[in-house]
Amino acid sequence: MKKFLVVLCLLCGALGASAQPKFTYSDIAAGKFSQKSVRGLRSMSDGEHYTIRKANAIYRCSYSDRDKRELLVDFGLSEKWFADYTFSSDESKILLRFSSRALYRRSHYSHYAVYDLESGEMIDVDESNDVRYALFSPDGEKVAYVKDNNIFINDLKQKFTYQITEDGEWNHIINGMPDWVYEEEWGIDHAFCWSPDGGKIAFLRSDESRVKEFGFMKFVNDSPYPELFKYKYPKAGEENSLVSLHVYDIAEGVTTNVSTAHTGDLYIPFFEWTPDGRLYYYVINRLQNELDVYLIDGEEQRALYSERDEKYIDGISNGTITFLADSDRFLVRSERDGYSHLYLSSLSKGGLKAITTGEWNVTDVVCATDKKIWYLSTEGSPLRRELYTIDINGKNKKRLSTTPGTYSITPSAGCKYYISYFSNATTPNVVTLHKGNGKLLDTLEDNAQLRKYIEEIDLPVKEFITFTTPRGDVLNGYIKKPSDFDPSKKYPVLLTQYSGPGSQDVRDRWSIDWEDVLVQHGYIVVDCDPRGTGFRSAEFKKSTYGIMGRLETEDQIAFAEWVKTLPYVDADRVGVYGWSYGGFMALNCILKGADTFKMAISVAPVTSWRYYDSVYTERVNGLPQTNAEGYDEPSPIGYAANLKGKLLLIHGTADDNVHVQNAYAMVHKFVKAGKQIDMMVYTDDNHSMMPYGTVNVREKMVEYCLRNL
Repeated sequence: MKKFLVVLCLLCGALGASAQPKFTYSDIAAGKFSQKSVRGLRSMSDGEHYTIRKANAIYRCSYSDRDKRELLVDFGLSEKWFADYTFSSDESKILLRFSSRALYRRSHYSHYAVYDLESGEMIDVDESNDVRYALFSPDGEKVAYVKDNNIFINDLKQKFTYQITEDGEWNHIINGMPDWVYEEEWGIDHAFCWSPDGGKIAFLRSDESRVKEFGFMKFVNDSPYPELFKYKYPKAGEENSLVSLHVYDIAEGVTTNVSTAHTGDLYIPFFEWTPDGRLYYYVINRLQNELDVYLIDGEEQRALYSERDEKYIDGISNGTITFLADSDRFLVRSERDGYSHLYLSSLSKGGLKAITTGEWNVTDVVCATDKKIWYLSTEGSPLRRELYTIDINGKNKKRLSTTPGTYSITPSAGCKYYISYFSNATTPNVVTLHKGNGKLLDTLEDNAQLRKYIEEIDLPVKEFITFTTPRGDVLNGYIKKPSDFDPSKKYPVLLTQYSGPGSQDVRDRWSIDWEDVLVQHGYIVVDCDPRGTGFRSAEFKKSTYGIMGRLETEDQIAFAEWVKTLPYVDADRVGVYGWSYGGFMALNCILKGADTFKMAISVAPVTSWRYYDSVYTERVNGLPQTNAEGYDEPSPIGYAANLKGKLLLIHGTADDNVHVQNAYAMVHKFVKAGKQIDMMVYTDDNHSMMPYGTVNVREKMVEYCLRNL
């Protein structure tokens, strides 16, 4: 009996912890804290209606009258469940994606079909389940899609399919889709687009032949032998794909190669058509400190926009340039003055006029007309995303959001209405409908039941704090204390963090995860965004340039040492956790702060920057050929001998992003140094521990903290 009580005390964590926690991670996984929302939202072309998805059905709703709701289609159980949907331009047809099997983070092999709302007919875009992406033509009469690394067109009216590229081949040539690193780091899920008149398709061709292959085993299959999966993965300093831009003319059946203004080792991740049908494209150099955007105007090309930076240009996306309806004026989003702001330029007049200014960041352009812009920004606080509107000339700025917190906005066509998704540290998701001027029309979802539940169990909330490092840098953080917190007692602490370049953990929004289970067990959880993280100044973010991980580690160790001085903290029981970049940092913290941390959990970590991909790593660290110190000095693989505390290392064997090579190499160093660690391997799971370990990994981390912290 005495032995049982000792074990129970250890599992309960700190003195005074709740013997019977009010919830476990199983409750979170089972959806007990799931936030209700309005899902599958699409604005319709008239700007007066929108559609939503409920189960396997699509409903048409009115912005101005909540009682006007029409069932467009309900597939019920008679058809497969669709994963996504898109309307044709006249909204007479729906392109449905039926989810099949994932490839990488944003890509799938899927089955696509077109549903005709008038006839009720369902037409397969392709009979297979191997389509990577599909897209309606502007008139809705055709669907372009990618299969087997080639582009096809299904002419729905003429009822035949033809192929417009022939050279696609796995691990060699890709047409119309990004390669692995373009998908992962530029955030794109397809690489082709129709011209506004439907007469042409612009597409990217990637020649992967010079990129080295990476392979890993898939163990769980019907064979006694594991399957080797190989794909092209460009690591830092290694060869990238050779990319080229092309335009296919539908009427002529001819493909034209676009002679881009720059050649050589470069990126062309984004390209688009102006509203009047001229193609423009981005060119980014290998070090990502030079950006040029070019417009193809007939037989000529003209420079549309250029930007240079001594370190790197961050936040480049398809929204860096946004044309207005007149096809002459365009918006530019840039942090050229030290913060991300909006600028207006013109093809006919040139120039670059600031629309927004200040020591804060525009984080998203929600909607733009010829006179007004709706945008999200951090003007109220870097921890928040709030909605503002401003005239195109930079005048009459007005904040439309009311309660401070984090907003996501979906506008109507023409910006006459918008639907707002809001939460803050104390409030789960609230979905509201507004006029374009901000006037509240209706509350679509308030999560009243969830709010009542979290009040009943007295769920602890984030207390936002600031911490000043010994060198004088002010960092943002938060602390979560048990609901029965007693300042006269001593509590163990888990420092959870991510810390990656341009990232942000400390935000005023509602969330729940496995760390909250620890709080129920009587632990304190803290978080801190160190130097190098985002949504403050560009100078703060880019301070880690050239040696990614050094300053972040210094800041997290300093933060942990400060936490240990708090009167209610057990200074001998401070641990650190992180996933991906956070896993890299958790290793650095316990190896370089061996006397600071009792325990660390590192999930899917990078252990040497030489093992990670080209786009992400080189943006901040440059090339390993010219910056060996920046790659090796901050990488934990060189500090295995420093380990003192308990360490749990976790990785998925099918992680296509941060390869399990990182964990295996780290273990090898620990063995050579004579160090003992704990390790959990998730067979055939990817970077998110899917499809098998999603719940298990978090339950494992809770259990490990209860036993070792």
